[in-house]
Amino acid sequence: MQASVNDCRIVELDRHHSDRQGDLSVVENGKDVPFAVKRVYYLYDIPGGEERGGHAHKLLRQLIVAASGSFTVVLDDGREKRSITLNRPYQGLLVVPGIWRELIDFSSGAICLVLASEKYDEGDYIRDYDVFLMNKQL
Repeated sequence: MQASVNDCRIVELDRHHSDRQGDLSVVENGKDVPFAVKRVYYLYDIPGGEERGGHAHKLLRQLIVAASGSFTVVLDDGREKRSITLNRPYQGLLVVPGIWRELIDFSSGAICLVLASEKYDEGDYIRDYDVFLMNKQL
């Protein structure tokens, strides 16, 4: 089955609030994300106007969180595009395999936190959009 941008969804993370001590959000394997987290990384100090992403994954699933600030994730399944702005640290965007993603419109000081289902594997990436489209037609 071909992945669709509609297979990607916002996940509400546990949010605990204290008037005096701020907020705390929790992410647990198998509870808040439908996969075991094998890798965590974050993007920061992204210059204004720069974009990140620009690729798809064959197997990797991700939960993308705006830990600070905001940015937009453009999802593309080869037929339809969908843009989702992330700006709440207690929400994450679940991105399934087979979806082209681009991260744009980073606010000043934005931090993009990514929880991934697999360790880094260059062979899992599709970095050429035309190759991505060809794979979608198979």
